[in-house]
Amino acid sequence: MATATPLTAPEHGKRKARGRLQLLLILLLVIGPMVLATCMYKLGFWVPDGRSFHGVLVGNGEGRADLGVAGQDERWQLLVTAPAECADDCQRLVYLARQIQVGLGRDASRASHALAASHPLSAPYQALLGREYPRLQRYALDAVRYRQRVNQPGPQLWIVDPHGNLVLRYDAGVNGKHVLDDLRHLLKLSNIG
Repeated sequence: MATATPLTAPEHGKRKARGRLQLLLILLLVIGPMVLATCMYKLGFWVPDGRSFHGVLVGNGEGRADLGVAGQDERWQLLVTAPAECADDCQRLVYLARQIQVGLGRDASRASHALAASHPLSAPYQALLGREYPRLQRYALDAVRYRQRVNQPGPQLWIVDPHGNLVLRYDAGVNGKHVLDDLRHLLKLSNIG
């Protein structure tokens, strides 16, 4: 018959110390990240200074209607605004908006492109749009309201979310690859549209 030998004091103390160490490590793994994140937020250390987008972030809750554009689409939209005549810069942005939508590949159906102009388009350009850009949505732009909200001269390219909120703004000289990268990133993160 086997008999159990009682634990000696040094073995019992080692087991107790090892158990306390394991408990401490578990608590550190669970609570440590929360404490670190709170300190990072409150004290502002290890927070990246860079950004991952190329345009100007519009984070004030303004929508398409605030610009003076009376239009609606339930997809992401590349909106070109022309507060004056739609000249070369405006026409370049319209072309760029379509190319960016095509560049989305399989996600192209999640986005659309549109033009909001405050002045009537010239007859040759209107004919070109009808022939070359059949899916381009066209809206009227209230120039007075637009100038009250936007203090940038010339045409602008906007990324608008499916709820009609303005997300990013780009000037006429924007690189199309940067807009495409930004829109792809937004579509990747978004479950809407």
